[in-house]
Formats: sequence, structure tokens, C-alpha cells
Amino acid sequence: MNKKIFYGLIIFLLLTSTSYGADQIKKGDVLNLRQCIDIALQQHPNLNAAAGTIRLSESKIGQARANYYPQLTLQSGYQRIGPSSTSLLRSDPYNQYSNTLNLSQNIFDFGKTATSVEIQSLSKESSQADLQDIRGLVIFNVKQFYFGFLQGRMSRNVAQETANNFQKHYEMSKAFFEAGKSSKIDVTSAEVNLSNARINLLKAENTLRIATVNLNNAMGMTNAPEYEIKDDLTYKPYEVSLTDALQNAYKNRPDLLSLAKKREGLEKIIDLNKKGYLPVLSGNAAYGYTGIDDTSMDKAWNVGVTLTFPLFTGLSTKYQVQEAQANLEILRANEDNLKQKVYLEVESAYLSMKEAQQRISAGITVVRQAEENVELAKGRYTAGVGSYIEITDAMISLNNAKMTHITALSDYSVTQASLQKAMGANK
Repeated sequence: MNKKIFYGLIIFLLLTSTSYGADQIKKGDVLNLRQCIDIALQQHPNLNAAAGTIRLSESKIGQARANYYPQLTLQSGYQRIGPSSTSLLRSDPYNQYSNTLNLSQNIFDFGKTATSVEIQSLSKESSQADLQDIRGLVIFNVKQFYFGFLQGRMSRNVAQETANNFQKHYEMSKAFFEAGKSSKIDVTSAEVNLSNARINLLKAENTLRIATVNLNNAMGMTNAPEYEIKDDLTYKPYEVSLTDALQNAYKNRPDLLSLAKKREGLEKIIDLNKKGYLPVLSGNAAYGYTGIDDTSMDKAWNVGVTLTFPLFTGLSTKYQVQEAQANLEILRANEDNLKQKVYLEVESAYLSMKEAQQRISAGITVVRQAEENVELAKGRYTAGVGSYIEITDAMISLNNAKMTHITALSDYSVTQASLQKAMGANK
């Protein structure tokens, strides 16, 4: 019952998302990861489509249940009849009316209706699991592009810092040249390095703009106004063993649950098709009347039961059973294949996360060493015992070290999100 309430709440939120859409993000808003995920869960069209599939399944359950209830039909007819010229009864055209009310009720069908309802109910549960799977993918995409945005912004800041440092060094080289402390080639080299740094800054700014577009698309807000993101990439340890991760994946993955429900449904379809060999007992009743023009009406009624036994149907029932069995074998193979895929996803994400974790630790040391190297190179150059090339190499190494560290932080965050998705932890 709790699951039904949960899924119902999700569908309600999705259906009411249209009133929460256009003003979801206001210009100048400052968002965090949780807010971006919430926006995506209310805006993304894939979730709306999945919710529609659940409603479709519910309607099919209603259709299957319809066979429990009586079927009532009304037949009403009118004919204008021109009798034969040789008729002895009457020679002029006349009107004939008829009205019949028919009632039929399925009495016993050896569980065909009940099995049909179970099949459609399992289909609905499979659709609900598919909704959860799509929900997990939407959340992962938001996380992935959110961290990509943070990486782009931090990389842009490093590129800006590098350009500013090369600007200062260019001014220092120019001053040293004018004072006769350095050669013209130092000024020229500094100017070239400054131009390259500015080009790299332009690339970083464009990368950040693309990251913003990707994040907006992941949230289902392609026309979102300008907003800010409050977070920065940081290292937050995520402790889980590979064994626990695999166990959680096999237990919680919604795509595995969806296939399991489809498998149960196919097993029920085999049972349903086998029931095609069995008879159906139904009751029927009718009341009606017929009349000609203004003459009195002839009234009639009947009540009875009908036993319909399929003696021979061209072997269609046999082949329907075989078809369902073949579909079940295919689905079982797909289920085994998915389990292998889940294992691969979990292990790959786990190993990638651990590798990124090690790069973060090493990157901190490399950045610190590169910063010290820049200060030493500047000091040597200012004292007149160092070359311009030393400073250039040191500054480029510092830029690369910071970029590598930022990439490691981003990779760790993305692989952590990938591992959570692979485990079926959709939050």
C-alpha cells in the first residue's frame, strides 16, 4: 500500500508540474544541486511520458475488469417495406419497427478474466518501475551536468587567474626591459604567452556556456533565465564496498524490477492462453417488441445460459501458447543480460571513483608544489639569476596542475553519481 501511495504522489507531482513551470527559475536565482534535481523531476518531459504510460496501464486494467460486469445493449431498428405486387396480405408500403434490450453476463470462464486483470496489473507495476528508472536517469543527468558546470566555472576561474598572472609578468618584463635588466625577447615571449592565456580563457568561457546549456536541458528548462550556482567542486568521501554496491544494485535497480514484472506477466499470459482450451459459461436475457405502422406490437422475452466450448480453432490456441513461451525465453535471456550489464556498471563506476579519489589526493600535492615553484621562479627572475623560461614553465605547470585537480574533483563527483545510479539509489 505504501508503494501505491508513493507512486501516486509521483504521478500527481508530474501532472501538476505545468503550473510550476514557467516561473520555476527566476533571473538571478541562486540554485544548489537539490533544487536543480527538484526542477528536473517536475519539468522533464520523459517523466511526463512515463507517467502517461502508467495511466495507460491503469485503463487496460479497467478494460480487463469489464468482463466481470454485465453487458447491456439496446438494438433499435426501422424498415420501410414495399411488399411484392403479388402479395395477398397488403400491397401498399408499410413501416416496421423493432426494439430489443439484451443482457449478457459472464458466469464462469475458468479464471480467464482474473488472469487478464493480473497481467495488466503486472504491466502497470512494470511501468511504475520504468518511471523510477527514468527518474534515476534524469537525476543522474542533472548531477552529471551540474558537476560539469562547476568544473567549467572553476576551469574558467583558473584560466582567468592564469591570464592575469601572464598580464602581470608581461608588465614586469616590459619594465625590466625598459630598465635594461632584460632583453626584448623576454617581452615578446611574455606577450605571446599572454595572448595564448587569453585564447585559453575564451575557450574556458565558451565551455562554461555549453555546460550551462547542458544543465538547462537536463532540468527540462531549455529557456531558463540566467541564474547562479552556489556550490563549488569539493571532495566528500563516499564509503561503500563493491560487494554492498552490487547487492544494492540487484535489490534496488528499477530496470531489473521492471523486467521481473514483465516476466511474471508473460508467465500469466501462458496460463491465459492455455485457458483457451476451456469452455465459457455465460447467461443472457432479452426483451423486445416488433410492430408494423400503428398496429399492435408483438412483445417477446427470453432468459437462458450458454456454454461455449472451443472444439477446434485451427490450432490457434496451441500457437498462442508457443508464442508466449518463446517471448518468455527471450525475456529471461534479456534479464540475464541486464544483470551482467548491472554488474559491469557498478564495478566500472566503483573503480573509476576510487581512481579519481587517488588523483584528488595526488593533485593537492602537485598544486602546492607548482605554486611553490612559481614563487621560486619569480624570485630568481626578480633577482636577475633566473630566466623568463623558468617563470613561463612554472606558470604553465601550475595552470595544468590546477586543471588536473579540478578534473579529478569533477570525475569523482560524476563517478559517485554514476555508482549511485547503478545501485538504484535515485535521490
